[in-house]
Amino acid sequence: MALPIEDYALIGDCQTAALVGKDGSVDWLCFPRFDSPACFAALLGTPGNGRWRIAPAGGVRSVRRRYVGDTLVLETEFETEAGKFAVIDFMPIRGEAPDVVRIVEGRGGAVAVRSELVIRFDYGSIIPWVQRDDGGVTAVAGPDALHLRTPAETHGENMKTVSEFTVQAGERVPFALTWHRSFDPVPTPVDAEASLDDTLAWWREWSGRCTYQGVRRDLVLRSLITLKALQYLPSGGIAAAATTSLPEFIGGVRNWDYRYCWLRDATFTLLTLVNAGYTEEARAWREWLLRAVAGDPSKLQIMYGLGGERRLDEYQVPWLSGYEGSKPVRVGNAASTQFQLDVYGEVADALHHARLAGLKPAPAGWALERALVRFVGDVWDDPDEGIWEVRGPKRHFTHSKVMAWVALDRAIKSAEKFGLDGPIDAWRGLRRAVRDRVCRDGFDPAMNSFVQSFGSDLLDASLLMIPLVGFLPPSDPRVRGTVEAVERHLLRDGFVLRYDTSKSDDGLPPGEGAFLACTFWLADNYALLGERDKAERLFERLCGLANDVGLLAEEYDPASRRLVGNFPQAFSHIGLVDTAMNLSRPESCPAGQRKER
Repeated sequence: MALPIEDYALIGDCQTAALVGKDGSVDWLCFPRFDSPACFAALLGTPGNGRWRIAPAGGVRSVRRRYVGDTLVLETEFETEAGKFAVIDFMPIRGEAPDVVRIVEGRGGAVAVRSELVIRFDYGSIIPWVQRDDGGVTAVAGPDALHLRTPAETHGENMKTVSEFTVQAGERVPFALTWHRSFDPVPTPVDAEASLDDTLAWWREWSGRCTYQGVRRDLVLRSLITLKALQYLPSGGIAAAATTSLPEFIGGVRNWDYRYCWLRDATFTLLTLVNAGYTEEARAWREWLLRAVAGDPSKLQIMYGLGGERRLDEYQVPWLSGYEGSKPVRVGNAASTQFQLDVYGEVADALHHARLAGLKPAPAGWALERALVRFVGDVWDDPDEGIWEVRGPKRHFTHSKVMAWVALDRAIKSAEKFGLDGPIDAWRGLRRAVRDRVCRDGFDPAMNSFVQSFGSDLLDASLLMIPLVGFLPPSDPRVRGTVEAVERHLLRDGFVLRYDTSKSDDGLPPGEGAFLACTFWLADNYALLGERDKAERLFERLCGLANDVGLLAEEYDPASRRLVGNFPQAFSHIGLVDTAMNLSRPESCPAGQRKER
C-alpha cells in the first residue's frame, strides 16, 4: 500500500514530476509530460504497478529528509545499525531527454543498499521487454523506452531490475533513468554529478529572484518553487497538481485528474508569482492563454492540456486499485466541457494584472478580452456549474455572478488606466446590473449572509472571495455576516469545507476533507475585518499542515488528521503565499484584497 500522502516529496524538471516517498520509493512518475501515462503507478495501486525504490537492504533506525536549500533537489538520509547513507534525488532541467537521477552517498559506516526498479508503462499495465546493452539496461514497450545507467551491477529478479551493493562513507553511486521514444536513438548519457551541479545552480538562480521578505519566508519560497515546478516550461501552461485520483475522502469516489491547466488555478498562480517578482512566468502564461483560448469566446474551456489541447476525455483505469482502495482511478477530466462563468472573470483579472506588472502589451490581448467581456454580457444571467465543477444540476451560483462582475470591472479599469478602446459606459451599466442582481438574489437577510446560489439557504466558501476581489468593501456588514455564517456552517476543527456535501446536490456521494485554499481565504477575511490575531493564528495552523518538506495537498481531513486530495496542489500553495503576503503588509494598509490592487 502507498504511504500517507504527507510522506511524499516532489522532484521535477518543469515538464513532468515524480513523487518520492520517505521509504526511498518513487511511486509516481509520468514521462514525458505531467499528463502522460505513468510508468510508476504504485501510488494508485501496488508496487507491481511500477516504482523505483532505493533503500537499506535491512532494517532502518531513522529517516530524515530535506530539500537542498531553495532548490528541488531532495536528500533522504537513512540511518541503520551499520551506518548511514543518503539518496539524492532530482530531475535535471530538461535537455535532450527527461531524466531521473538518484545518487547514493555513503555518510558513515558500510551499509547494504538495495535498488529495486519495477517499470510498468501505461499506468502500471504493461510489462516491458528488458535487455542489457553496452550502456546499461533498456526497457521497451510500444512507443516508450527507459534506459538505466549505473556503475552498480544489476540483475533481473521476478520482473524487476535489482541492484545490491554496499556503500561506505564518502562513496557515491549514481543511477540515471532516461526516457525516450523507443524508435529514436538512445540519448546521450547524463553525467550525474555535473547535472546535479547544474540543477542546483538553476533552482538557486530562480529562487534568488524572489522579492518576498515577509512572514514565513521559508514556506512561501518553498510554495513558489512548487508552483514553478508545476509549470510546463515549453508552453507556459501550469498544471493544477502533479497527480491524478488522490482522493478527497479516503475510500470515496471524488478522485479527479488534476494534471491539466485550469484557467482559474493558473490565473491564481500567475498573480501569486507576479507578486513575488516573477514576471517572466506571467508573460509565458499570457502567451499560452492567447493561444489556448483563440477562437469563439463561447467555446472557452475551463481547462486545457498543458500545450493548450482541448480534448481531455475522461476514462477510468480499472486495473489500478486506487489510493488506499479509493476508486475509480480517472484519467482525463469531463469537467473540461462544463460552463463555469467565473473563469471569464479570472482571465480578465489576470490580463489586467499583467498590464499592471508592466508586461509589454500582446497584440491580441485586448481584442481577446473585449470578446470575452462581450460574451459575459450575453450569458452572465445563465446558470452554470460553478467554481467547484458540480456534476449535479446547473444553478445561479453567487460566486459565478460575482466573477462576471469582476470581468466587467477589470475591463473597465484596464480601459481607463491604459487608454484602451471599449464601450466603457455600457460596461459600467452592466457591471451595476450584475452587482444589483447579486445583492438582491444572492443575499439572504434572514441568514445575514450571501448564499451558495440564488434562492438557496446553503453556504459556500467561495463567498469569501467577495471582499477579496473588491465586489464589496470589508466594512460592508454583509461581508462580516457572510464570514460569521461560514464559521457557523462550514468550519470543521477550525478548517473550512467548500460546502456541505451532505446537503448540496453536486451529483456525487457526500464526504470530503476541508479545502485548504478556502481556509486561507478565511484568514484573509479576518485580516480585512481587522481581526489580525485570528488571521495569524489560523495562518499558523495552516502552515502546520505542510509536511516535513513544506508541501500541501488539496484538502485536510480533520477526523483522520491527514492530507487528502491531489498533491502537491497549486491552489493550496497559492493560498499560503497570498495570505503570507497579506499578513506581511503594515497593519495600516488594507490586507487581503489580493486582486484589487
